[in-house]
Amino acid sequence: CSVLAGDSPLLPVRTGRISGPSLGVALASWDATGRPLVGEQGELVVTAPLPSMPLRFVGDPDNARYRSSYFDVYPGVWRHGDWVTMNPDLSVVVAGRSDSTLNRMGVRMGSADLYAVVERLPRIADSLVIGAELADGRYYMPLFVVPADGERFDDALRAEIVGAIRHSLSPRHVPDDVVPIEAVPRTLTGKKLEVPVKRILQGARVSEVSAEGSVTRPDMLAWFAEFAAGLGQP
Repeated sequence: CSVLAGDSPLLPVRTGRISGPSLGVALASWDATGRPLVGEQGELVVTAPLPSMPLRFVGDPDNARYRSSYFDVYPGVWRHGDWVTMNPDLSVVVAGRSDSTLNRMGVRMGSADLYAVVERLPRIADSLVIGAELADGRYYMPLFVVPADGERFDDALRAEIVGAIRHSLSPRHVPDDVVPIEAVPRTLTGKKLEVPVKRILQGARVSEVSAEGSVTRPDMLAWFAEFAAGLGQP
């Protein structure tokens, strides 16, 4: 129930791939124009209803947040917000979130790459990176970090983080700012709230991006709204 792709005893096991779409799931990869792709990375879409597809969000009476989350790119077709490759043998590769992809100097990067480096550091407990196009035309990419218990965020820790990113990834991956926070807000299933925080940094109100009771540490969303106000966002 609700799984888009998974294993199958009828299909081969291939390293780094999911066996195929789950039963009853019309899974596909589309390009920006809505053209189906095979063997190429595109947007993960579900082209027909499935029994477990949610019909609405809690605290979204006019369905505005629901529609903007899933149906604003391809009208009438569910866009899940992930990069996916559908191969000719039905195997599936999911490459990460498409709606929170970082784009520095024309180079597309995944947030997971930064997390893998930053969260290996012993002095860091958690992190959240955001790439946001601001109203004044700037592209702003801050990295928010939660220091490990007993650790204090200081210039030495900031330099350690930047050095690790530069060495393990590239200078383009180095964030514009490294900012300490108390906690990373997540959905109740544990996903980091990259897209809602991005929208807050772009000027959205907290009530527009999240419903009360649907996230951990909702107080952090208010903190991000205050942080966004300091960026001069409307």
